Amino acid sequence: MTDNQLLMHEALQWKMHFLRKDSMFERFSKRMQTKVNERIPEKIHAAVTESVKKMVEATMAGSNIIAYKKDTSALSLSEKNELAKKTIASYQKVAAAEGVGTGAGGIFLGIADFPLLLSIKMKCLFTLSSIYGFDVKDAQERMFLLLVFQLAFSSDDCRKSLFCIIDNWETEKKSIDWRVFQQEYRDYIDVVKLLQLLPGVGAAVGGIANYKLLSQLGETARHVFHMRITKETAGE
Repeated sequence: MTDNQLLMHEALQWKMHFLRKDSMFERFSKRMQTKVNERIPEKIHAAVTESVKKMVEATMAGSNIIAYKKDTSALSLSEKNELAKKTIASYQKVAAAEGVGTGAGGIFLGIADFPLLLSIKMKCLFTLSSIYGFDVKDAQERMFLLLVFQLAFSSDDCRKSLFCIIDNWETEKKSIDWRVFQQEYRDYIDVVKLLQLLPGVGAAVGGIANYKLLSQLGETARHVFHMRITKETAGE
């Protein structure tokens, strides 16, 4: 089995695991969060959606600047994979340190963790995209990255439909639904991040949570890029 075939095999195994049905706890948590969301006035939802949209757009604009600068076009997919792993590990350390700092600072710094962590995640995603040879300055490519981000932090209800769009990107290109984007992301991280606000354990929880969230995003992006590149190469 060649290196490319091995990476594709790993990606397919990841896909089977990733698209599994949510656990009982995850489904229960999602139902509770849905009930909470239903009680929130529409104008609040609209305000939060617009706020998250502007936050993400601002972060993405800044992320263009830090895209991976070295030319990776001569690297094999296997070499890009190793570089991607090192990049993910580096961002995990940054996210963990940020989580420890804001977690130790109590509720006010805990609240500040949301935009800071979002920025780290987006920068990681943009760097990975550049490593795999995609142009992060292209509007369609940035939309693809948003969908990958959403895929990484979505519930079972949205995961399969999102994956279908991503897996057939050349024919299924769609714009982001910001309302769904912000609700899925918030619902995914709310339980863990609320623990970060608790005195005494906030620093430890914040560091571990951020480390794992970056791992979730990085692994999702890495396997998605492998499948996308393999599919594009096969179609040539």
